[in-house]
Amino acid sequence: MIRNFESYVPKVHKSAYVDEQSSVIGNVEIGEDSAMWPHSVARGDINPIIIGKRTNVQDGSVLHVTHKSDYSQGFCVEIGNDVTIGHSVIVHACHIADRVLVGMGSIILDGSSIEPDVMIGAGSLVSPGKILKSGYLYLGSPVKQIRELTEKERNFLLYSAKGYVDLKNRYII
Repeated sequence: MIRNFESYVPKVHKSAYVDEQSSVIGNVEIGEDSAMWPHSVARGDINPIIIGKRTNVQDGSVLHVTHKSDYSQGFCVEIGNDVTIGHSVIVHACHIADRVLVGMGSIILDGSSIEPDVMIGAGSLVSPGKILKSGYLYLGSPVKQIRELTEKERNFLLYSAKGYVDLKNRYII
């Protein structure tokens, strides 16, 4: 379902795939060759959500933002290119750069920033305001830097994104 909210109309690139069982609401942009899989939600009602190119948001994941108030400076969601958001991930009011893999069931909270070329293991919790530096594997709750990514793992980040672009193409033919 793609639906407007107030004056906001979602912008979905013509090559993107939004499954009929997902929800894209309001101030949301979805880039070229990206995909929103079944039961994923991008709710851009109080701040924008921007999804780059070749990025996939897998089944059951939720993307949401926070508003400016006395308690928060307010944050949008920005997700870069070639990002894989695993199943049942919560992405809340944060920034995720290019070539990132977020493992299933992870939670990324307000004001956090994930630099390029990062893997976050399944079930991890990225606490508010945390910065994950480029080139590392992170695991745990709260998340901790484990080790540098191998060359094979760095290559896998693009392999994963491309695999979901290829799968998306099979759905829209």
